[in-house]
Amino acid sequence: MKKAILLIQCPDQKGIVAEVSRFLYSYNGNILEIDQHVDEELSLFFMRAAWELDSFALKKEEISQRFELEIGNKFDMEFKLHFNFPKPRMAIFVSKLSHCLFDILGRHHAGQLEVDIPLVISNHQHLQSIVEAFGIPFYYIPVTASTKVEAEKRQLELLQSHNVDFVVLARYMQIISADFIKNYPNRIINIHHSFLPAFVGAKPYHAAYERGVKIIGATAHYVTEELDAGPIIEQEVARVRHHNTISDLVQIGQDVEKVTLSKAIKYHLDRKVLSFKNKTVIFY
Repeated sequence: MKKAILLIQCPDQKGIVAEVSRFLYSYNGNILEIDQHVDEELSLFFMRAAWELDSFALKKEEISQRFELEIGNKFDMEFKLHFNFPKPRMAIFVSKLSHCLFDILGRHHAGQLEVDIPLVISNHQHLQSIVEAFGIPFYYIPVTASTKVEAEKRQLELLQSHNVDFVVLARYMQIISADFIKNYPNRIINIHHSFLPAFVGAKPYHAAYERGVKIIGATAHYVTEELDAGPIIEQEVARVRHHNTISDLVQIGQDVEKVTLSKAIKYHLDRKVLSFKNKTVIFY
C-alpha cells in the first residue's frame, strides 16, 4: 500500500487536529494512523499522520505546497512530508564486532526491515565474507589519524554514488567528523553500548562489573558533533545479578544492543521520529 506520512511541529493551539483531519478528508484521504503530543512546558504541538495515497485527490508533488497554503501557514507549522516508496537506502558502517551487523542483515533478509542496503563500509576486513554472503557490496576503507580526512571523503563519495538516505553505525569504532555529519543531519544512527549517560571508555562492561550494577543497557541515538550526545531514539535495559561474570555482561549487553538498534532503525524507517532541541518525540 502506498502511503504518505506527515510530521508536524508548531506552537500549541486549538483546532490543529481538526484542521489537519479536515484537509485530508477534503481530498478523499483515508487516514491510517494519527497521533499527537503536546509538550506543555514548551507549549509545542507534535503530530504524525499517515494516509493512503491511491484514492487521494492530490498528486504526490502537489501535497506539500497545498498543505502549506491551507494549513501550515495558518498554524505556523514546521512540517515534513514523507512517502513509503521507494524504499529508503541505508548504508551500514561496521568495524570488527559482528552482533549488530548480523542482526540487521538477518532482519532485512527476513523482510522485517523495509529498506534497501546498497553497501556496507568497514575500517577492517574481518566481516567482508559475511556481508558478501548476503549479496551486499563490501567496501574496506582503513582509517588512521593521518588518513581520516581522505577516508571520510571516500566514504561520502560512496554514499552519494549509491544514493544513500541514511547511515547506521553498527558498532563502528570511529568518531565521525563534524564535516561528515553535516551531510546527514539526523540521518546517522549510532548504537551506544551503555544506557546513556553512563560508563565511558573502551571497556564499559568491565567498569559496570566493577561497580556492581544491577542493570545494563544500550542507547540508539542520532549522531551529532558532540560525542554520544545526540537525540535519543530508543533505550533498553536488562537485569544482571551478582553471579553474572564479565562474559555474561558482554553477552547480555550485546543482546540489548541488537534489539535497541533494530527498534531505532524501524522507527526511523516508519517516520515515527520527530527531532527537536536535541530530543525526540517517538510516535510508537
